[in-house]
Amino acid sequence: MEKYTFASDASPVASAPAAPVATASAVEPPRQAPSPEQVTQALKSINKTMEGLSQGLEFTIDEDSHRTIVKVVDRNTKDVIRQIPTEEALEIAKALDQVTGLLIRQKA
Repeated sequence: MEKYTFASDASPVASAPAAPVATASAVEPPRQAPSPEQVTQALKSINKTMEGLSQGLEFTIDEDSHRTIVKVVDRNTKDVIRQIPTEEALEIAKALDQVTGLLIRQKA
């Protein structure tokens, strides 16, 4: 059996003050959204890089919905093998946006 002894005259342990936390430098200010020209240039750069690395991936932005579109293209025929989101999905999203806009205008 172990024995424990305690000093009755032991003084409390002094703790060091907490170091201040520099939260201002840890939080980045919000960045400004890139311009359409910057996005177009970035997409061109990505597409150029992907030409040598992939099986015909293309990245674009749909002008109406501003959504990113990824296409898998046959390098020989330039036919679109697969597109995400599909043309149908883009058309449905556009139609839903129009319906939502009509509902909001009718409520106002």
